[in-house]
Amino acid sequence: MYEWVNSIRGEVEPIEDPIYGSLYRCSLTLKDGTFLPCAVIQPRQRLVDLAKRRIKEELEGKGSLGGDDPYGQIVTSFVTRGNRVNDYDVASSCVSKHAIPLALLKQIRGETFMAWTGWVFRMRDGRVFSYGTPFRAEFLQLPDGYEFNDVVEVINHSFVDSSGAVVALAEGASPPANYDRKTVLRERPFFICAVD
Repeated sequence: MYEWVNSIRGEVEPIEDPIYGSLYRCSLTLKDGTFLPCAVIQPRQRLVDLAKRRIKEELEGKGSLGGDDPYGQIVTSFVTRGNRVNDYDVASSCVSKHAIPLALLKQIRGETFMAWTGWVFRMRDGRVFSYGTPFRAEFLQLPDGYEFNDVVEVINHSFVDSSGAVVALAEGASPPANYDRKTVLRERPFFICAVD
């Protein structure tokens, strides 16, 4: 095990995922100096087991993909998609400022619209910011000058309109005409580093 893995495991509370296991959100610096502000350290074996299980299900006709080449679809998914970092290329790890604390993440509940969750963070200074994601909240954008410890309230299923007012969103309905997803702070892309 690399020392940088032990270091981050000692500093970060993991997200416990039923499929992928313990996920440690962090930032990584690669040996060439490249800085990755958002990365997830996850167990390699869980990923391997998932791929083997999915392939077996498809080959036995118990899968859900169907089509001409379900085996090829699975291999494509596991081999050619996603942002991956080799564990041996990492020089160090540290806490990511974009990793939302679990206590805050657990306050964001439910699906607002089909495949979308919207909410507002109220900050310590009273300012409010619209957030939204299609279920990718491991890492989030932060407004300039703020950190997650500035958040004092999560207002689920809501947004900030153009006048600065917090407006409730009806769960399961369509977004209102004045809901502009381009003004919403979103999730950040991240890299996955699978380790033994």
